[in-house]
Amino acid sequence: MAILASKKGPVETTVVPPKAIRKLEDTGLSMVMMRDILLKTMFRMNLEQATRLARILCLPLPVTQELIDLARQQKLLEATGTLHAGGGGEMGFRLSDAGKARALDALSQSEYYGAMPVPLDDYREQVKRQSIRNIQITRAQLTGAMGHLILPDELLDHLGPAVGSGRSILMYGPPGNGKSSISNGIRDALGDNIYIPRALEYSGQVITVYDPIVHTIAQEVEDDPTQLRRTSNRYDRRYVYCERPTVITGGELTLDMLDLVYNATSRTYQAPLQLKSTGGVFIVDDLGRQADPPQALINRWIVPLEEAKDILALQSGEKFEVPFDTLVIFSTNFHPNKIFDKAALRRIFFKIKIDGPSQEDYLKIFAMVAKKKKMPLNEKALVHLMKQKYPTIDNIYANYQPVFLIDQMIAICEFEGISYQMSPELIDRAWANMFVKDEEIVR
Repeated sequence: MAILASKKGPVETTVVPPKAIRKLEDTGLSMVMMRDILLKTMFRMNLEQATRLARILCLPLPVTQELIDLARQQKLLEATGTLHAGGGGEMGFRLSDAGKARALDALSQSEYYGAMPVPLDDYREQVKRQSIRNIQITRAQLTGAMGHLILPDELLDHLGPAVGSGRSILMYGPPGNGKSSISNGIRDALGDNIYIPRALEYSGQVITVYDPIVHTIAQEVEDDPTQLRRTSNRYDRRYVYCERPTVITGGELTLDMLDLVYNATSRTYQAPLQLKSTGGVFIVDDLGRQADPPQALINRWIVPLEEAKDILALQSGEKFEVPFDTLVIFSTNFHPNKIFDKAALRRIFFKIKIDGPSQEDYLKIFAMVAKKKKMPLNEKALVHLMKQKYPTIDNIYANYQPVFLIDQMIAICEFEGISYQMSPELIDRAWANMFVKDEEIVR
């Protein structure tokens, strides 16, 4: 599995943030669950100050203090009676014997502690506010995100509506023509940021969602200090402000990876990949190379693709619905008719063929790559390549070939101790490594 990350400055987003928590009831959680998470966090992290607890629980300080007071009333916490040095005169709290016993009992049921989870029903509403289908993408945005690629105009004509719809896309065609690069460009074109819950709560169970490997924290826009009202950073801190996520899976994808991951030791759940990619892009690369057949994978996606919801199951066997708000991109080197039946193809909204470049576009790519890699062009070498080499493969061009050939010539020049250059001889040596001769190996 590959996870894409990008670095960019603060981005203004039109996404409505989750409302900031003002009181304990705003969390949507039971008092018992919140109290137990507080006790477990104090026990596991040895925390005693309300300000530090507020940061870890992702609650405002007054709300955290309200929770502490509740635990004190139940004789589970007690004030230490001393002010901590360097703590700004802040009172400390510790677990009573009853509190330690309750913390241990709660940990035996679930090891989860830290940030308060978000109820699944509340998250459904936030997903609607930041849906991938709400994005309005323009030709300029898509072209700008793919400026490093040489693409025919008619391809952008198909890609634009597909991406803007937020519906599923199947890209197919011969290998080495940029299907993966186009998928990455789609991710970059999305541009804005959304709110990812650190964890979800359903039926008393906690499902962790935020994953620093998958989710890239976005830089927040700072409030203007001259404004009387400052609101840009006021939202429910149980969420993390992130770039729209992109998950890429390849031949390693299995059906099991699309189910909840249960840790029997900690008795907690981790969200599957498609739930982590909510609001973003889920790319299934090299479809047809997985252990599970493509038809089986598509069958698993039928309900999510058609109804915008997925069905997951707890260890108890209880099934429940979660939002499915993901731009799914399938990429394959096989012809769709070879790996899918008609019913499966009907459920994939857009089918886009990615062909190899024309000779004109191939030469543009070759020149662009050569310039980037500081390889001087040589007319004699290029004529040799186009007139002598490509006719041997029926003049079939692929986008990966310029990069491959130029990298090969660079490696040869560095080995021979000569300046970067291209010649018919170097073209021949580079070409020899691009294909394997079809022959029998005697063993």
